Amino acid sequence: MAVAVDLILGLYAYHRWANRRLFDEATALGADADRELGKQFSFPTIRGMFAHIYGADWIWLSRWQGTSPTRLPDATDFPTLAELRRAWDELEREQRQFVEGLGETDLAREIDFRDTAGRPSRLALGPMLQHVANHATHHRSELATMLTMLRGSPPPTDLVVYLRRPPGRS
Repeated sequence: MAVAVDLILGLYAYHRWANRRLFDEATALGADADRELGKQFSFPTIRGMFAHIYGADWIWLSRWQGTSPTRLPDATDFPTLAELRRAWDELEREQRQFVEGLGETDLAREIDFRDTAGRPSRLALGPMLQHVANHATHHRSELATMLTMLRGSPPPTDLVVYLRRPPGRS
């Protein structure tokens, strides 16, 4: 089981790196971060997409900590990317503290929660942790497409790029 905990720790370090890598690209866009890029995307603006990734990370961390929020934060909660970044920095600290505090038996622990519609559910923590990082991967692919539309292909967020970066580089 210790290997599983190490995999989760690595997955979340990569998750933070990949999110920040694209977020850094988006901050250079200025007002274009709020430009509607089409209904084919889960969320039509870059700020909206980032707010959704933040909201998913936030709601799942809340559930793991024993609360079941009834509303997912969205772009209306963050009028600017800078405000979203401030909230996200704090969320990353909390999420990192939670993940780094996991022990071998925690991943199998079942968590009871309610979805935003109030329906009860129960899942093991390990698969929920995997879901959050996997969910963000989907939306980061949409963000990469959106960024490409506005200013060219962003830097890659492949796991192997993260793993091969020089020691000490974020």
